[in-house]
Amino acid sequence: MVYFYGRMKGASKSERTRAFIIEKTAPIFNKKGFAGTSLSDLTQATGLTKGALYGNFQSKEAIAAAAFDFNVASVRNSLHARSAPQQSAIAKLLTIPAFCRERFTELASRGGCAILNTAVEADDNQPVLKKKVNHTIESWKKNIELTIQQGIKDKEIKSKIDPSRYASIIIALFEGGILLSKSTGDRSYLNHCADKIEEIINHDLKLKS
Repeated sequence: MVYFYGRMKGASKSERTRAFIIEKTAPIFNKKGFAGTSLSDLTQATGLTKGALYGNFQSKEAIAAAAFDFNVASVRNSLHARSAPQQSAIAKLLTIPAFCRERFTELASRGGCAILNTAVEADDNQPVLKKKVNHTIESWKKNIELTIQQGIKDKEIKSKIDPSRYASIIIALFEGGILLSKSTGDRSYLNHCADKIEEIINHDLKLKS
């Protein structure tokens, strides 16, 4: 769920406050990470006191977890909005590299991809966030697998394709391209990865008529 505190009709004051805190702190956690985000960062972003923050969330970890969900949902909803209108599996898959190219600047300005950012930091010392990252990746991978399986069923994707293998490759290229281009300031990394995803979809997966 993406929270928009200003549009939460019928929500209680507490729910609106929580949504406000999440929306205001999500960009900070994505840019600075959990360890790099201080309590003063959170109070400054929200205009709320420490007591008000912890009156709505039990801990900094709880705010970070909700902020991660917000950041992931923002990207997931944008991808879904692109792919949902597409009728074929191939067209749905091709929205992934298109999204990379068209939304990279926006993603970079927000600190990059929340999945990768959080995965790197949480791997060894934030088990709650690590669990969320793993669940998000597995869920994304499963959705791509289901799209490939539907394409096989509809006879537009080769029947001998391993959906799990190709879903993993597509995700790795998506995340890797964003990471390298953001880190170096050189967009060619992202473009090359997006090109490769398109090549995989159009040549490795697509059943030639």
